[in-house]
Amino acid sequence: MSVIGIVLGIIAIGLFIWLKNDQKMSNALHEGDLIAAKHAYEALMDDFNNYQIKTDRKIADLEKQLEIKTNSTERRMDKINKSLPSVVRTVIGHIEFAKPLDK
Repeated sequence: MSVIGIVLGIIAIGLFIWLKNDQKMSNALHEGDLIAAKHAYEALMDDFNNYQIKTDRKIADLEKQLEIKTNSTERRMDKINKSLPSVVRTVIGHIEFAKPLDK
């Protein structure tokens, strides 16, 4: 009986050591996967940050272009509004002093 107990004890110790080594190997593999995932997430985060920065720059450029076009349109409208009374006077003057065709 004592021999069976010793053999079972040795088998149990062997299984414990084997499972411990297997667990170490599994932990190492999982740690490698976690490190790879961490690098992938960091790369994705960098790409997303670069995309946000590039998009913000494009939006700022478009806003500047829109402001420039709006300002130039406002200047043209102001110029037209300033010259409008003289244009109206010349048109009305031609109409007032025109000779009627049928007398």
